Parts: sequence; C-alpha cells; structure tokens
Amino acid sequence: MALAENRKARFDFDLLKKFVAGIELSGAEVKSAREGKMSLRGAFIGVRGREAWLMGAEVPPYQPKNAPSDYDATRARKLLLTAPEVAELADAEATKGLTIVPLSVYNKGRFLKVEIAIAKGRKQYDKRQAIKKRDTERDLGRSL
Repeated sequence: MALAENRKARFDFDLLKKFVAGIELSGAEVKSAREGKMSLRGAFIGVRGREAWLMGAEVPPYQPKNAPSDYDATRARKLLLTAPEVAELADAEATKGLTIVPLSVYNKGRFLKVEIAIAKGRKQYDKRQAIKKRDTERDLGRSL
C-alpha cells in the first residue's frame, strides 16, 4: 500500500525504467509520511555529485505546533541508491528529453522506500490517445 503516490506522473510521462530507493528522513518526517500526509505532486529527482536527491516533495510536520521554527517541508531529501544506479540516473538526467520522477512512497518492513522512474514526457496527442485507449478498454470490460 502506497503512503504517497504521484498519479499524474504515470499519465504525463512514458516510464522507461524503474528503480527502488531508500529515503533519508528524520523521525518526525517518517511519522508524518506513515500518516499519509506526504505529497509527491511536482516532485522530481536530481543528481548532484554522486548522490541522488528527492526535491519538491512535501512532508508537513508531524505535530505542527511542536515542529522546529526553521522546519522546511519541501527540503531536498537524499535517496539511498547504489553507485551504478546513481551513474545511470545521472546519464539519464544529462540526456535531453528525459527526466527522473518519483512514482510512490511505500513501507517495506520498517523502512520507507521510493519508487522512481526514468521517464520521457508525453505530447498532448499521446495523452489523448491514452485516454481513448483506457475508455475503450473500460467499455469492453463492462460489456463482457
């Protein structure tokens, strides 16, 4: 079961390759994410140096009145990946037309994992075709 999901990413992008990464969070952020308060809308992955970072994801404070005054809900969070995976993501980021997007955050045992994907943006007409295909499949399913 996903704690946070980026449903728009699956519609706006063609997903080429998926990865699973750990995410570095503080204890209060983990509690907030497990309550389902985390949002991946507008988030993306950036590679800086030899590290991958989740940027733009919002994790509001677990207890807003008890949060530190300098708490930043959209700060960059480090992703835990192997060196070859980070190198592959860096190559994809350098390639024109490709981006790296987070798809979902979920529990795996006691750890939080982020599913990310190398993706290529869809054109408007591709999106229309996807909607049409989905509608026809739904109609066929209903008729059967």
